[in-house]
Amino acid sequence: MAGGEESLVTSVFLLDLVRQVCVVGTPGAGDKNNNNNVFRKDCMDLVRRVSLLTHFLEEISGQLGSLNALGSCSSSSKEINWSSDLVAALQSAKNLLSLAGIFQSTNDSDSAAKKIATLFHSVTWKLEKSLANIPYDQFDISEEVQEQVALVRAQLRRATERYGSKNSREISFAFAQPIEKDGDQSPMGNRLTRSRHIENSGGVSNKVAENIQTAVSGSNGSKDHSAYQVASELNVVDGGEKDSLGNKSGEDLKKHDTLQIPDDFLCPISLELMRDPVIVATGQTYERSYIQRWIDTGNSTCPKTQQKLEHLTLTPNYVLRSLITQWCAEHKVEQPTGLANGRIKKSDGSFRDVSGDIAPIQAIVRKLSSRLIEDRRAAVSEVRSLSKRSTDNRILIAGAGAIPVLVNLLTSEDTSIQENAVTSILNLSIYENNKALIMLAGAVPSIVQVLRAGSVEARENAAATLFSLSLADENKIIIGASGAIPALVELLENGSTRGKKDAATALFNLCIYQGNKGRAVRAGIITALLKMLTDSRNCMVDEALTILSVLASNQEAKVAIVKASTIPVLIDLLRTGLPRNKENAAAILLSLCKRDPENLACMSRLGAVIPLTELAKNGTERAKRKATSMLEHLRRLQQN
Repeated sequence: MAGGEESLVTSVFLLDLVRQVCVVGTPGAGDKNNNNNVFRKDCMDLVRRVSLLTHFLEEISGQLGSLNALGSCSSSSKEINWSSDLVAALQSAKNLLSLAGIFQSTNDSDSAAKKIATLFHSVTWKLEKSLANIPYDQFDISEEVQEQVALVRAQLRRATERYGSKNSREISFAFAQPIEKDGDQSPMGNRLTRSRHIENSGGVSNKVAENIQTAVSGSNGSKDHSAYQVASELNVVDGGEKDSLGNKSGEDLKKHDTLQIPDDFLCPISLELMRDPVIVATGQTYERSYIQRWIDTGNSTCPKTQQKLEHLTLTPNYVLRSLITQWCAEHKVEQPTGLANGRIKKSDGSFRDVSGDIAPIQAIVRKLSSRLIEDRRAAVSEVRSLSKRSTDNRILIAGAGAIPVLVNLLTSEDTSIQENAVTSILNLSIYENNKALIMLAGAVPSIVQVLRAGSVEARENAAATLFSLSLADENKIIIGASGAIPALVELLENGSTRGKKDAATALFNLCIYQGNKGRAVRAGIITALLKMLTDSRNCMVDEALTILSVLASNQEAKVAIVKASTIPVLIDLLRTGLPRNKENAAAILLSLCKRDPENLACMSRLGAVIPLTELAKNGTERAKRKATSMLEHLRRLQQN
C-alpha cells in the first residue's frame, strides 16, 4: 500500500475509533441503571477527553500522506509508533468503557470495582503517553486545535495523578461527583484520603478478569470478551501500574495515610469530609451541595435509607459542623474551605484569625431566608457588599451556606433582590473553590434566566458571572448546553456598552470549547460580530476580531463568516486597522483560506496581496507569521 493511502486509512481508522469510544462510553437515555453506575463520571470524563481529539484528527487527516508522517526514512519507527500507540490506547479505552459501563454496585462487587478503578488509571496513562509522542511540529494545525490538544493532555496527566495518588480510589455515586476544574483541587480544597484503604491484589490476569466479569454480570457464568481483552492489554500488577521494565512507580510505593476520619464526619454520598452538613427529613446528614444536587435531579428519597422524604427542607447540622471543626484543629487537618478553627490559611502558609467575623456573617446569611422581604432585601445587599471586599469574606460567606440560598433568590420578582443576588454570586465566584459550589447548587439555569429577562444591571452581571464560571473547563460544556449562548448573543447585539463587553468576554471564553462554536453560529453571532466590525464608533472591533479568530477554525462558522461577506471587511482592516486588529484579521483570513481555494481566490481578487506584504514586513511577530503563510498560499494559487 502506498504511503499516502496507508496514512489516509490510518487517519480514517483513528477517527472511526474515537467515534466508537464516544458511542460505547455515552450512556443511553433510556438506561434506567445509568445513575446507579459508580463509574458513570469516570466514563463520561474519559469520553469527553477522547471526543476532543476529533478536531485534531480531522485537521491532520489530509496531511499524513504529504508529510510522510507514517513512513519517513529518517524517523519512521518513531512516527509509526505514535499512531499504533494511539490506536492501542483508544482500543483499551473502548474496551474499558464497555466493561465499566455495565458495572453495577453490589455488596459483593467491591473487589471488582477496585480493579476497574485501577484500569481507569492505566488507560488514562496510556492515552496521555500516546498523545505525548505525536510529532505535532510536522502538522499544520490551527492554534485553537493546538490549544485543545494541549488541554486534553493536561487533563489526562492530572487525571492520571489523581487515579494513582496513594494507589487508592474513592468510589462514589455518579450524582455525587463534584464539577471541578480537571486536576485542580475539589470545591472543598485538598481531598482527604478516606480511611478505608484498597487492598493490594494479585496481577490482573484472565482469572481476575473472570472475577470482574462475574461481579458485573452475576454468577450465571456469562463472560464479556471485552473484560478479558482489557485485562490482557493493560499491564497492571499488584494494584499499581508498572513501567516498561516492570518496576512499580514511586507513586504506587507510597504508604497510605493512616489518619482515621470518623465515619460520621464523611458525607454518605461523596465519602468526603463534610464542610456544610445538613439534615434531611429521615434524620440522615449529608454535605449540602451533594444532597441538594441529588434533590435537584428529581429524587425524593434518602440516598442512604431509600426512604421517601416527607419534605425537602435541609436543616444545618451545627453540632456536627462544630465537631468536625474541632477534630480538624486537633489533628492539624486543613478544612476543605481553608478555614480551620476560626482561622484562614494565607498563601504564605500562615493563618489569619477571622473568628470574630464568622458569627456576624452567619447571621446575615440566615436572614437571606427570612419570610420578610425587607430582611431578605437588606441581607442580600449586605452579602453583595461583603463579598466584594475580600477573599476572606468570600470564603466565610460560602462556608455559611449562602450559595444555595442566593441561587434561589435569582428567581425573585423583586428587582433589587435579583440584582444583588446575581452580583453576590459573581463576587463569590472570584474565589476559585466557590466556582464548583455555585455549579453544584444548579445556578446556571437561573443565571441564564436573569440574563434573558433581568434588569440592565442584572443582565450585565449575569454575563460576567457566566464568564467567571466558564474559566473552569468542564463548566464551558455545561454552560454551553444550558441555553446561555443565544442569550449572550442577544446581549451582544442589544445590550448596554458594558453589557456588550461582558457578553463578548463570556462568548469568547465559551467558544474556546469546540462544541460551543456551532451553538454560537446558530445563535446568530456572526451577524452581531460583523455589525461590531463595521460600527463607525469603532469601540468593539478588538472584541469582535478576537471572537472571530476563535470561531474561524470551525467549518460551520467558516461558511457563515464567508456568507456574511466578512472577507472584504477583514481585508480593509489589514490596511487601516490598529496593529492588534491587523494581526487578528490576518489570522482569521488564514483560517478561512486553508484547504479552501474559493476563499483564497476571493481574497486575491479583493487585493489582499499588498496589505499582506506590508504586514509581513512591519507587523507584530504573530502578524508577520500569519501574513507570510497567507502570501505563500496565494503564490501557490497563482502557480496552479
